[in-house]
Amino acid sequence: MKILAISDIEVRELRDEFDSNLFDGVDLIVSCGDLQPEYLTLVREKVNAPLYYVLGNHDLRYQQSPPVGCSDLSFTTARQDDLRLLGLSGSRWYNGGKNQYHETEMRMLIWKLYFTLWRQQGVDIVITHAPPRTIHDAEDRCHRGFKFFHNLISRFQPSYFLHGHIHAHFNNDRERISRVHNTRVINCCGYYVFETETKTV
Repeated sequence: MKILAISDIEVRELRDEFDSNLFDGVDLIVSCGDLQPEYLTLVREKVNAPLYYVLGNHDLRYQQSPPVGCSDLSFTTARQDDLRLLGLSGSRWYNGGKNQYHETEMRMLIWKLYFTLWRQQGVDIVITHAPPRTIHDAEDRCHRGFKFFHNLISRFQPSYFLHGHIHAHFNNDRERISRVHNTRVINCCGYYVFETETKTV
């Protein structure tokens, strides 16, 4: 399956200078947050693939103006073909705004999903806004990752853990990716296209 992951920064290749050759054959789009809902609607229409999203700490208009034809994956699971998806919205708490969570709050929200994940025999792709703590994150209060994401990765070993929140410029795609156990943790700032095999569960 060919997947387009987006987050944080609107790029000209998906908007004003859309290049269909870059996104030919994309089967699934995932948004890791902090993008305007109108941008998600535009990307879904131009790429013509299902789009799932989680909310970032700056996504404050989604309840009033949700992206058209897109699916909210916040703190829930879904299946796309045979891929099992899990979405976790928000960042670490830093000023009391929407979509911000203390570490203990995030841990409780994930614990509530463990039975569902066990029942569906795991998860293939985790889609979050914030990264795991000490992986791609920063030391300021806003941009620290969540420690409990490591527990989730260790317990279920998803193939991919996709996140946004950390703005970065990458000279090549390898700079986006870290490996934790058998999981590729990927910073999806801007956009990133990758292919994975459709799994039979």
